[in-house]
Amino acid sequence: MTAPAIRVLIADDHPLMREGIAALVSSQDDITVVALAADGIEAVAQYAQQRPDLCLLDLQMPGSDGVAAIGAIRKLQADARIIVLTTFGGDARVSAALRAGAAAYLLKDVLGTELLTTIRAVCAGRQVISPALTRELAAHAISDTLSARELDVLRLAACGHSNRAIGAALAIREATVKTHMSTILAKLGANDRTHAVAIAVQRGYITL
Repeated sequence: MTAPAIRVLIADDHPLMREGIAALVSSQDDITVVALAADGIEAVAQYAQQRPDLCLLDLQMPGSDGVAAIGAIRKLQADARIIVLTTFGGDARVSAALRAGAAAYLLKDVLGTELLTTIRAVCAGRQVISPALTRELAAHAISDTLSARELDVLRLAACGHSNRAIGAALAIREATVKTHMSTILAKLGANDRTHAVAIAVQRGYITL
């Protein structure tokens, strides 16, 4: 008796990418596309309606970012299988997606066969991360993570705000902002705030 086809939801805000992935997936006898979504909110709604076996999800989408969408889908179904397929790496971004409940994290430069293999592996209960990203995670495994407040400070610094302006925006003292910045520089191994922003973007802590 033939096993039922794996039912897949594809969420990506780029139409050509979305259709290309759908064409690849649909070419397989054991995988079928049941829904397409153009943003995070639509992805969650389609998941609730279709209850697919697996969701292929981009991280950078309008309406709701990928990590938020992962969390919302996992609230709908605790054992939901989700593969992140994105152009963005960075150990902090990968860690956030995995903590939210993603079972796999792939970059969009993967070969079609690798994506298909990952779909089948995740449906079999395995976790898959691109080798390059695994190395990034290992390289920063013992690094101190930035706190939510430190991320708030860094995002405002990335927009060019002074310590005084950051303090006013967050309702904290300027001296407290300076303390946060010193901690951020130490955690990221940065020379100054510009360097810290560059490192934070590369590692996926913030997006400009």
